[in-house]
Amino acid sequence: MTDDFSTHSETLTAPAAAAETITPSDTQDLAFVTRALYVGQGGDVAVELKSGDSVVLRNMQASVIYPLRVMRVLATGTTAADIVGLR
Repeated sequence: MTDDFSTHSETLTAPAAAAETITPSDTQDLAFVTRALYVGQGGDVAVELKSGDSVVLRNMQASVIYPLRVMRVLATGTTAADIVGLR
C-alpha cells in the first residue's frame, strides 16, 4: 500500500497512526505515552499525565477524542469505558 505521507514527521497535531485498547490499572503504566484518548462510553477518567501529574477528568463525553499525553489510566476513579489510546 502506498503512503504518500511516509516521509513526513509525525507531530502531535498529525493524525494518530496507531491505537491500543486501554485497561485501567492503578499499578501498570501504558505501553506507550498517548497523543490522545478516545472515550467510547462517557464518565470520569483518572489519569497520570506524562508530566507525572495525576488528575480525574470529570464527565468526559462519549465518542470524543481528547488530546492528552497520558502514561497511565487509573482504575480507581475511572467510570468511563471503552477507552482507546491513540499514538
